[in-house]
Amino acid sequence: MSVQYYEAIGRRKESTARVRLNGGSGVFVVNEKEAAAYFPRIGDLHDILRAFSAVGQDAKKYDISVKVQGGGTSGQTEAVRLGLSRALILLNGDWTSALRKNGLLTRDARVKERKKPGLKKARKAPTYTKR
Repeated sequence: MSVQYYEAIGRRKESTARVRLNGGSGVFVVNEKEAAAYFPRIGDLHDILRAFSAVGQDAKKYDISVKVQGGGTSGQTEAVRLGLSRALILLNGDWTSALRKNGLLTRDARVKERKKPGLKKARKAPTYTKR
């Protein structure tokens, strides 16, 4: 017997998160670890679960399974948040306006700028020396 789940992908910077959402008992697993252990920084978990409060749902009614790859902590946090918001839309399309109003459906397209030749970083020039 197969279990019905809703799957969505979220991306941010170099991070990609595949989020699966299905009805359950509130288990939140990220890369086979508990979410609180994977995102120990204060506010990260609250930021991810903001999508549930935006639509007026309780996160404890759903099981969330996430595979996230690449990037750093903040990029992964925002990738999971976007993937979760997109999965909620697949669950109920009426929640689109509430999520969009809270800015949870917009993909942040800012990425690291490439290094240019002759410069130390993307824009930092070498220090000028007179002699």
